[in-house]
Amino acid sequence: MNRRLFLNHVRHATAATALALAAATPSLLHAQTVNPDPKTIRLALLPDENASTIIQNARPLELHLEKLLGREVSVVVTTDYSSMIEAMRFGRIDVAYFGPFSYVLARSRAPNIEPFAVGLDARGSPTYTSVFITLADSPLKTLAQARGMNVGYGDPASTSSHLAPRALIQEQGLVGERDYKVIHLGTHDAVARAVETGKVPLGALSRPIFESLVKSGKLDGAKLRILAESRPIPNYPMVMQSGLNPKLKEQIRRAFLDLKDTALLKNFRATGFAATDDKAYDVLRETAKILNLDLSKQQ
Repeated sequence: MNRRLFLNHVRHATAATALALAAATPSLLHAQTVNPDPKTIRLALLPDENASTIIQNARPLELHLEKLLGREVSVVVTTDYSSMIEAMRFGRIDVAYFGPFSYVLARSRAPNIEPFAVGLDARGSPTYTSVFITLADSPLKTLAQARGMNVGYGDPASTSSHLAPRALIQEQGLVGERDYKVIHLGTHDAVARAVETGKVPLGALSRPIFESLVKSGKLDGAKLRILAESRPIPNYPMVMQSGLNPKLKEQIRRAFLDLKDTALLKNFRATGFAATDDKAYDVLRETAKILNLDLSKQQ
C-alpha cells in the first residue's frame, strides 16, 4: 500500500471514529461549522465498489484538481451511503459525488448543501437506468414471478440498487417484506455476484455498473440476463457545501463542468458534467412517497 493510499485509509478511519463519537454527543455535532476556505478539499466518492480500488484510481484526479484549485485535494470513501450522508451533514466532506437518492436523503438532513453538476452518460444524457438481473437459465420471465423469493438490493440509500427497482417491482404488485424478502447486500457489485453465484435469484443494480462489470470481466455476462429495466433516473450529482467561499465554489464548479479528460471522468462513470440544481431530483422525492418512505427516517 503506497503512502497516499495509507493516509487516505487513516483519514477514513478517523472520520468513522469521529462520527461514532459524535453520535454519542449530539451537541458537539451541531456546534461544528463548515470551513469556508479549507486548505485541503475533501472529495468523497461513492462507496459502491472496493474502497481501496476507488482511492487508488482517483489519484490522477486528485492531482488534476489540486492544480486547478491551488490547494491539496484528498479523495475519501466512507464505509457506506449513510456515513457519507452524515459526513456531509456535519462538514467533514467539502464536495461529494452522491447517488441521486443518497443526495435527496442528505439534502433532507443538510439543507446547506447544493448540487451543481450532474454526470452525463455515453449518449450525453443526464439520466441512467436501473436493472433487475437474473441467471440466464432462470425460469423467471417477469418481476411478478418473484413472489416469495429473496431479492437482492444494494445499500438502502442507493437509487438504482434500491429505490428505483423497488418502486418498479411494486408496480407489478409485489411489496417488499410482504410479497418477497428484501436482502440488502451493500454494493452494486455484491448484488451482481450474489445473482451470478445463485445466492439470490434476482438482484437490482445500476445498468452502467452492470455493463462495466461485464466489460471488465468481473462478471460473466453469458451467465446473466436483464429481466426488467426502470424508467430514466436523474444521474449522480456533484454536491458541495453551500458555506464555502464564493470564489472557491466557482472554481470547484468550473473544475467539473469543464472536465473533458476521459481517464479522469472514469472515476465518475461519466463522459462529462452538465449544470444541475435541486429541483432535478424532485422525481425521487415523489418515488419515495410512492414507497411510503419517510426521508427523515431512512438510514
